[in-house]
Amino acid sequence: MQPEAVVTRPVAEPRAGRRARGVTGALLLLVGLVAVVGWGLGSGPGDATFTFGEGAAVDLPDLTLPGTATPVVLGGLVALLGLYQLARGFRSRRTPLVAGVAVVAFVLAFLAWAMSGGEGSSIDLVRLLRQTLFLATPLILGALAGVLGERSGVVNVAIEGQLLTGAFAAALVGTMAGSLGAGLVGAVLSGAFVGWLLAVFAIRYRVNQVILGVVLNAAALGFTGWAYKALMQSDTQRFNSPGVLQPLPVPVLSDVPVLGPLLFDANVVVYLMYVLIVALQVVLFRTRWGLRTRAVGEHPRAADTLGVQVLRIRYVNVVVAGGVAGLGGAFLSVGTIGPFTENMSAGKGFIALAAVIFGRWSPKGAVAASLLFGFFAALQTLVGVLPYGSAVPASFLSALPYLATIFAVAGFVGRVRPPAASGEPYPS
Repeated sequence: MQPEAVVTRPVAEPRAGRRARGVTGALLLLVGLVAVVGWGLGSGPGDATFTFGEGAAVDLPDLTLPGTATPVVLGGLVALLGLYQLARGFRSRRTPLVAGVAVVAFVLAFLAWAMSGGEGSSIDLVRLLRQTLFLATPLILGALAGVLGERSGVVNVAIEGQLLTGAFAAALVGTMAGSLGAGLVGAVLSGAFVGWLLAVFAIRYRVNQVILGVVLNAAALGFTGWAYKALMQSDTQRFNSPGVLQPLPVPVLSDVPVLGPLLFDANVVVYLMYVLIVALQVVLFRTRWGLRTRAVGEHPRAADTLGVQVLRIRYVNVVVAGGVAGLGGAFLSVGTIGPFTENMSAGKGFIALAAVIFGRWSPKGAVAASLLFGFFAALQTLVGVLPYGSAVPASFLSALPYLATIFAVAGFVGRVRPPAASGEPYPS
């Protein structure tokens, strides 16, 4: 007797997945049409010229693109991606790649349109990217702190306060000790202290972590504002003249075209940031401590039954995360302008928290999201001097990363899920 043939039926796509795929495809299609119709057909007669810096060891030729054809081609590419997403849908693994291609095409199409209205318009890409890294550095360090905290099960809304106290301590300690190195140590310790307060009240006393973070931010703003007026304004020379960290070019590497001036001609905080990015990525996903950290953030009770000290891991990681954010605060003061100014973090901690969500709670994703925020912030200072750039409100550019974050959280660019136990207290 012949065995009966097994008939397999294709599994129907869930309704939520179809809705997310449809919204993502429609957004890509809309962005592509805007680039084609609004920028390609509405561009001027000029070309877009991209330069790669002057005075480098190796001069690269300028890149000149037609102002009309470039937005049309790139917008058409994004529209095709949207149509494919509507028709069949990309695999979840390819969704971040598709989103990255769409963002790059969108930005290049916009720049080509903005420069097409006049002759001789050009953009120094190296300078733009350096400004991006400059603006993204405190965001990256704050986002790394957020990832480490949430992977441990503690929501770190206090990143803003950690950045602010780090900036304050770096300027104060650096001035009083006469050493910028001492200022950096003071910044790390002050950020770690705020992290310790967060850990004690969130872990031991089980205070709502979101409310606790807001309170710590308000306390940091109030304390640093009071100390600034009481000490730094009254005697700037004694309490608020730390100096500025100078760039330290790496021999040989700093002479590499494009990448050299971009990555290897920075101050010590940026180099420490490189180390922390690699270290956190490796520790979280390649070490026993990282495995236990992720277990504590996902299933603390199961981890506890296996002998993992849940509360100890949370305490250590939250305090370390505070120190990382404090280093980011040091960059705001001694890494950029030197003296501390009141409320100089200016909401960067909340932007870093958005980067954590957009980056899907992974170090490399948070870094990419922070760079995206930094790039659009750098772009705001540039487009106003371009022929058509003044026609675009700066607030529109600053809002784009937040819109992308909203769509990411809503699941329209792939599955986004925080650690299961994030924000949930565990019995001591």
